[in-house]
Amino acid sequence: MIGYVTLGTNDLRRAQAFYDALLAEMGIKRLMEFGDRGSGWAASLDQPMLCVFKPYDGRPATVGNGVMVGLSAGSRATVDRMHAKALELGGTDEGKPGLRAEGGDGFYAAYFRDLDGNKLDVFCYG
Repeated sequence: MIGYVTLGTNDLRRAQAFYDALLAEMGIKRLMEFGDRGSGWAASLDQPMLCVFKPYDGRPATVGNGVMVGLSAGSRATVDRMHAKALELGGTDEGKPGLRAEGGDGFYAAYFRDLDGNKLDVFCYG
């Protein structure tokens, strides 16, 4: 159902380096470039994409309260690796890896914020 999600950034090069390294933990690469405005990462062009852009209106990027991007990781080990990688890259912890009752039986997740303060969740079932 989701085609792509876009997060705002005030420092595109820094965001690109963060997401290049973080998403490599899932085997995901940068597939699209939009000049000096943004980039997109996905497994393939027919799969959901995560994009990072400088705001089109030229104003500073800000974090939406209650907005979060969920990345399906496929395994608990990948959730653990990605959470650790996000923190290693300078992201901040919003919830260590573990089972979450609010996600239903077997929902394993970790939460963090990227370098611009955007909140992400890395999760798997089982």
